Amino acid sequence: MNVELFYTEGCGRCAAARQGLKSAALEAAPDMAWREINAAEELDYAVELGVLTLPSVAINGVLVFSSLPSPAQLARELRQRFSQELPDGH
Repeated sequence: MNVELFYTEGCGRCAAARQGLKSAALEAAPDMAWREINAAEELDYAVELGVLTLPSVAINGVLVFSSLPSPAQLARELRQRFSQELPDGH
């Protein structure tokens, strides 16, 4: 599972949210790959996913949170997706 946090330099909300979101994601899905993407540096990719506001979060290349989720919201989404990826659904 790949989790991407879109941010930009100077964004106070982005900076404040980063560690809490990463910690929650790692707890919910320890095998996930975490990537922080500066939207200004990877503008084409951000636009391709539909990122309009920052911070935003994509999971497996799909924009899931177009605005800042809480750590609990992100963890819940990752647990749900992880359970759906298991072969027997458990």
